[in-house]
Amino acid sequence: MKRPFEQAVTEHGAVVLRVCRAVLGPTEADDAWSETFLAALRAWPDLPDDANVRAWLVTIAHRKAIDVLRAAGRRATPLGQLPDAPAAPEPAGPDPDLIAAVARLPVKQRHAVAYHYLAGLPHAEVAAILGGTTAPARRAAADGIAALRRSYPDTRKGADR
Repeated sequence: MKRPFEQAVTEHGAVVLRVCRAVLGPTEADDAWSETFLAALRAWPDLPDDANVRAWLVTIAHRKAIDVLRAAGRRATPLGQLPDAPAAPEPAGPDPDLIAAVARLPVKQRHAVAYHYLAGLPHAEVAAILGGTTAPARRAAADGIAALRRSYPDTRKGADR
């Protein structure tokens, strides 16, 4: 028997948000997260009882992220003067250096890292989302992690790992 939709949101919401942040960055992630769960709510009654809900939600998030990126490419960029006063600092959240390092990864590596390491999906499911086979998905995830290890500063030097 399928669980209530609210339970799926509670159980998988944080993973989907981490994936959205990794793929889109922190500014667009909340909207993509909301769009993901709105689409999932509409499709929930038709989801088979034995479906992998986490993989299904990450697939929806992937498609919503693509929609956000396409829409951003069509949007006009406003020009004008910047305000004289700086904006209020953002509340504490994810490490901005890590966000920047992930954003610099090539798209396929960024998505593979997000889906495998943040969402915990096996490489076969990552390959299904990205459209390919398991070996390239595994390679993209490994190359992405290797690039992050080279480019992301270890600010926890001396900390227990």
